[in-house]
Amino acid sequence: MHHHAALVGVALLNNLASGFSISPTSISLPTQMAAFQRVGDSSVKNIVLFQNKQQQMFASPLAVRGGALGASTAIGSTSDNGDSVEKDLNLSVGNVLASLWGASGVAYILIKAIVRVLPIALEPFSKADGVVALTNFQLSSYILTCLFFAYAEGYKGFQLKFSPLVVARSFTLQPKSSPIHHLLLAPLYSMGLFHATKKRMIVSWCVTIGVATIVAAVKRMPYPWRNIVDAGVVVGLSWGTISILGGYIISLLTGIAPIGVDPAMPEKKETDAK
Repeated sequence: MHHHAALVGVALLNNLASGFSISPTSISLPTQMAAFQRVGDSSVKNIVLFQNKQQQMFASPLAVRGGALGASTAIGSTSDNGDSVEKDLNLSVGNVLASLWGASGVAYILIKAIVRVLPIALEPFSKADGVVALTNFQLSSYILTCLFFAYAEGYKGFQLKFSPLVVARSFTLQPKSSPIHHLLLAPLYSMGLFHATKKRMIVSWCVTIGVATIVAAVKRMPYPWRNIVDAGVVVGLSWGTISILGGYIISLLTGIAPIGVDPAMPEKKETDAK
């Protein structure tokens, strides 16, 4: 019974880890089959056979096209010079420092924005003179806005898309082969603002300009609606910061690049032409 529980636990942990951008499973099929012979549990066998099928689906090479995956799912990444590399990361001191600067630099930008906006978001709850308490409707709007930003910006925008991209691109930085400006501007590089596919750069710059425009518009909103929107922004940015740092730490500890994530590197012939 203990053997059954252990194998089920390994299977569930592997599935959970796969969902957070690391390798589907590292247990070989022969080892799994030997475990079946000892345990003889058909339900556990079905779980690992499903994992093996999942592993075969991830076995195709990385398709680096237009910032999005094609029909095949990626298990690898690409180096900064455009060449395909294996999913196992080269965690030399130089590579780790370069990737750390890229990922943590983006996190620092987000944290700086949070620190600037947080006092405004909390202003309705302060006891300072002249602060008008929120009505029930406004308080409900405050809560719903935070929930909306948590899902739309934090989960859908950051955790599922932007954060894995930042982590994946940060690990393509290699001091021995990456141009010096890629290393110096590693946070901007990790965000896909340059040296990326044309589609990725267009999306990244449009999002950046769009956010700046929205911020300027929000500043003109009256109290307490500016505070309410800023509260949602704080929640979304906080979620994004945690997902970037969490994803980076997981890849660093496992030595495996985020799977199913296209770092949107420009095609090699496109890079050579430049």
